[in-house]
Amino acid sequence: MLLEGKVAVVTGASRGIGRAIAEDLAAHGAVVVVNYNASSEAAEEVVAVITSQGGTALAVQSDVSQFDQAQALIKTTLDRYGQIDILVNNAGTTCDKLLMMMKEQDWDMVLDTNLKSVFNCCKAVARPMVRRKQGGRIINISSVVALVGQAGQANYAASKAGIIGFTKSLAKELGSRQITVNAVTPGFFPTALTAVLPEDAVETSREFIPLGRWGQLPEVAYLVSFLASEKAAYMTGQVISVDGGLAM
Repeated sequence: MLLEGKVAVVTGASRGIGRAIAEDLAAHGAVVVVNYNASSEAAEEVVAVITSQGGTALAVQSDVSQFDQAQALIKTTLDRYGQIDILVNNAGTTCDKLLMMMKEQDWDMVLDTNLKSVFNCCKAVARPMVRRKQGGRIINISSVVALVGQAGQANYAASKAGIIGFTKSLAKELGSRQITVNAVTPGFFPTALTAVLPEDAVETSREFIPLGRWGQLPEVAYLVSFLASEKAAYMTGQVISVDGGLAM
C-alpha cells in the first residue's frame, strides 16, 4: 500500500474535496483523522465508509480557525496514534460579495477559516514532525481563484493566494528536515461551495475550461495521495493546478 503505516490529518474532511481526500488516503493504507467543525453526522459517515473498506479512521471535532482548537486536534491525533506523517489543510469557506458591499466580518471570517487555519495546523504539527525525524508531508488546498482572481471573491482569493505564499515559505523552512510542503489549486468541482451557483453560471464556467467540464472529486484526491507518498519525496514548494486548464 502506498501509505501503509502513515497517519494523516485532513481538515474539513466531512464533505466535498476533504471527504474525497480522506477516503483516498485511507484506500492507500493511511490511518485518517477526519476533522470537522459542525457536521458530526457527515464526518461519522466518512469514518464508516473508510472502516467498511478495511481502513482506520477517527472523526475529531475542531474549529481549526481557532489556534487552541487546532492545537487540540494535533494533540488528540498524537495521543491516539503517536505520530502524524501527513497534514492536509483543506478547511475552507466563502462569503462572496463585491468589495463595496463586503463587511469587515465577511473578510475576517474567510481569512480566518481559509488562511489562519493553515497557520494554526502547520504551527501545531511542525515540531512533532521535526522531532520524529521521519520527514513528513504537508499539502495545502488553495484554489484556482488564487491564480486568476474572481469578482465578488476578494476575500476568498486573498486567503487562497496567501496559502500559496505560506506554502513556499514553509517549504524552505522545513526542507532540510525532509518535510515537503506543497499546494494544490483545484478549479471547479461539485462541492457545497459551488452548489449555490446558478445553472447558467455553471454552463458559462465550462466555456473557459479547455477540457470543457468540471472536475470530479477523486481527481483532486489522487493528486493529494501522490503528494503524500514517498513517490513525491523530491517535490516541495510546488503549486499544482487541477483545473482542466482553466488557469493556464
